[in-house]
Amino acid sequence: MSERALPGRMDGLITLSAADALWVEVTADSAVPTASGAFTRSPAHARVGYVLLGGHVVPTVRSSGGQWSVPEAEVRRAAAELNAVGMDRRDLVRIGPFRAAPGQEHDQETPLRWRRRITGELRELGGPERAARREVGRPYHLAGIDWRQVLVERTRDGTHPTWWLPRAVVRLLDAAEHAETRWAHAARTRRAGTAAIKPPSHPRQAPDSGGPRTTSTEGSTASPRPYHAELDGQLYSVLSRKPGTPRRVAGWACAVCRTAPATVLDHCHEHGYVRAPVCQSCNTQERPDHLYSNDIRVANRYTRLFDTGADDWLRHWHRCPGCRARTTLPLPHLAAWTAHIACRSLRPTHRAPRGRQPCGVLRVSWTGSQNAPRSCLLTVAVDFCPSGEHRVLARVPYREAAERFRPWLAETAPAVAAAAGPDRLDDLPAQFRPVIADTSGEGLALF
Repeated sequence: MSERALPGRMDGLITLSAADALWVEVTADSAVPTASGAFTRSPAHARVGYVLLGGHVVPTVRSSGGQWSVPEAEVRRAAAELNAVGMDRRDLVRIGPFRAAPGQEHDQETPLRWRRRITGELRELGGPERAARREVGRPYHLAGIDWRQVLVERTRDGTHPTWWLPRAVVRLLDAAEHAETRWAHAARTRRAGTAAIKPPSHPRQAPDSGGPRTTSTEGSTASPRPYHAELDGQLYSVLSRKPGTPRRVAGWACAVCRTAPATVLDHCHEHGYVRAPVCQSCNTQERPDHLYSNDIRVANRYTRLFDTGADDWLRHWHRCPGCRARTTLPLPHLAAWTAHIACRSLRPTHRAPRGRQPCGVLRVSWTGSQNAPRSCLLTVAVDFCPSGEHRVLARVPYREAAERFRPWLAETAPAVAAAAGPDRLDDLPAQFRPVIADTSGEGLALF
């Protein structure tokens, strides 16, 4: 990384225009595209005391002449963190539009609110393509990241566009919001502490803004605390209504990836129990890709959920006492597992330039529900087959799918399997959400 002298450098500080040039220079080889107006273009605003660069907060300093500057070392540190981020442009997370905005957008302490900003700009300009034609070459800057370069638009049924960003960019912007929130909280705490210790002798006198001032980065660098099952066994319907829950969730690190700050409280929709606080990226990654209420596509992300990151995800899903006691997964996840793992050998392949590739896209649907396991049937099929063949691969009864899952769980995640099972009922809450019994057969009490 270059250490050459920069115009506008003085006592380790550089002007905002020099910081813009430095930011572009030192992030030229980053996998994440950066913007040239990181310090001087909205939403960056030096007067608030900081500028966001990725997940890093850079403090701003005002000289006696009224000129704003930033520490060069902090800019370089933020650049080094961004350069270390790898990005897979095919690993996408949907960012909108949604019928209901994600909960983190309601956090009024976070001026960035990046999802709301992106959605607003795209709607105002008429969508990504028209926006690109209207202002070619303009950097769309959020926390120093040019999100427009990596935005993807997908259209469903030719009429409903959805917008997607790479997961790495989503995690960076989520981290930026979290850092900004902690910065604002720390600044208020410092102001309250100063006022309590030494009240101003002249309350009507405005504070002197002529001298140099800097804002501490103590609040922004504090890491979220690890999650240690503090919410285990609690019902989401009860906990979500308690005042202060969103603020409490934001204080934890994501219980799955353990790196990004948590933004949502994940829970089991089948039994109603809280699992753990997770980041928006992990919450989106585990969400079943529903076509209808009983029909999902088994997307590429299930390779991570059931292969490369299976231990972490299985541990997370079995934080639900209901799933843990029954040694199973919620029906949509169990259906995806059945298609992706149990029926893997049934999926045909076709010739490709580099060997053979799996045919089409897996889809699994079901009739009935887990509350009546004897009559619930999973159907695994292939969509978009190049030759128009291979419609239905298998029909698997729910009870058979659950029985197949248990030995696979024991082999894949022994620690998770050891903590599961009907004999592990000691930590179930006294009053838990009842599961509707299936009276059409015997021996179904666990369902």
